[in-house]
Amino acid sequence: MTAGDHRAAADEQLRARAAAWLAEDPDAETREELAALLAAEGPAAHEELAARFAGDLEFGTAGLRAELGAGPMRMNRSVVIRTAAGIAAELRDRHPELDRPLVVVGYDARHRSADFARDTAAVMTGAGLRAAVLPRPLPTPVLAFAIRHLGAVAGIAVTASHNPPRDNGYKVYLGDGSQIVPPADTSIAARIAAVGPLAGVARPQSGWETLGEEIVDAYLDRAPAVLTEGSPRTASLVYTPLHGVGQQVLEAAFARAGFPAPLPVAEQAVPDPDFPTVAFPNPEEPGAMDLAFAAARAAAVPPDLVVANDPDADRCAVAVPDEGAPDGWRMLHGDEVGALLAAHLIRRGAEGTFAATIVSSSLVGRMATAAGLPYEETLTGFKWLGRVPGLRFAYEEALGYCVDPDAVRDKDGITAALLVAEVASGLKAEGRTVTELLDELAVAHGLHLTDQLSFRVAELSLITDAMARLRAAPPSELAGLPVLRVDDLAAGGPALPPTDGLRYTLRGARVVVRPSGTEPKLKCYLEAVVDVPGAGAVPAARAEAAATLAALKRDLTAALGI
Repeated sequence: MTAGDHRAAADEQLRARAAAWLAEDPDAETREELAALLAAEGPAAHEELAARFAGDLEFGTAGLRAELGAGPMRMNRSVVIRTAAGIAAELRDRHPELDRPLVVVGYDARHRSADFARDTAAVMTGAGLRAAVLPRPLPTPVLAFAIRHLGAVAGIAVTASHNPPRDNGYKVYLGDGSQIVPPADTSIAARIAAVGPLAGVARPQSGWETLGEEIVDAYLDRAPAVLTEGSPRTASLVYTPLHGVGQQVLEAAFARAGFPAPLPVAEQAVPDPDFPTVAFPNPEEPGAMDLAFAAARAAAVPPDLVVANDPDADRCAVAVPDEGAPDGWRMLHGDEVGALLAAHLIRRGAEGTFAATIVSSSLVGRMATAAGLPYEETLTGFKWLGRVPGLRFAYEEALGYCVDPDAVRDKDGITAALLVAEVASGLKAEGRTVTELLDELAVAHGLHLTDQLSFRVAELSLITDAMARLRAAPPSELAGLPVLRVDDLAAGGPALPPTDGLRYTLRGARVVVRPSGTEPKLKCYLEAVVDVPGAGAVPAARAEAAATLAALKRDLTAALGI
């Protein structure tokens, strides 16, 4: 058989797969899209079709996340129905003692989220489970709260968090309110693969419950519990949900807690799945906070804080006034907010385990140890942080904070914002500022400065090759600092499950290199630590740490060879 024959046979198989998918697709929109693609001619149409049928979306510890569209490598109703059927089969086997185990389903305001939530509820009902759908598009933390509050065996959030507008996703929680981790993800993936034709998946048109606003009220009743009774509640803030679902819930939470009403960023206050005012709906991205800063500058009375949630409101970004910043506001790094919240809880006498991920700053660990509190490091993601025994506070550098693990065992951008506002209010009452507190922490525990170096690639093999080069020839020094220890995280250990990553411990610095779990990126997480003899030495320590980070970036870029 010639090469041309092989290509023709492969093309025939591809088109046969696509035709079979089209025949059972329950959605008119994606049927029309796929039919048009099959009818189109030319290499671009063929490449697009091949990409959509290159395999199946991989169900992992983050659930599913992909671009909307027809085909098994996209998010669509066919994929969601199969995924829900696999999850239902898993839950039935996990809970044979229950007649109709309860599954709670939540969704955000993205394109097709409500459709995917309705399909999920139908599949669960058809499989003999009870399904309860949240009353409207709501923050993911409300879903995580509802699981524990209602005694459900699982929860499903239809959301793609801060991904681009064209994406959607599917996040799965078990009955303890934590996201799934291995081996649950592998078991569910096998169940999904075993689902037969969609016609065999029962999907009744009714039979599930749509929850009322009382579930939102229950969350809002609980939210102020993160605050100290009688604490100052004077901090004012400009707030943006970045076109997501956070506005109403955050405003209600601040009202119940007794804070001034947040000043909304009008252009971004209403949910909009197209995210028209931002290039990327992530508060960490350049330009995402521009409208919020403009609103702060235009306010009749300057606010104390600028706060943003990502579109599903599980992350919280914070900025504070800074005359030295170009626009008068300084965005705090996630590590800085984590340290502020940890310091506040420690000062309040909090008990229990503090936790952060291996790529977050080591400052909270130092603070917890100094206070005599247990501290744990986990792999990245709240799927791991939420499972720490005796957890009291957890955070990750990507703007995620868990401040009430008994109610929401996941990151929660609403309650985190409440606690940040309490921190600012208390400092305001004492005539101090957030930046002054950060400087005090630097004097007490050393100045910890963190940064990231990321490489986006077109071919995933470039990441594999770069990791192989580092393992084959590990650097003996970086930024002029000797490498004291190299941990290959793929080996795992008593405290951490195996993961693809490398950690370098240097004198006064730390580097973690790992492939991203959600994007075609190689990420390097950098930290420099400088002792600070007194308040006046903070600027010099910051400059020294910044120089170390710059040198680490230079040397890592050379070592990775990307």
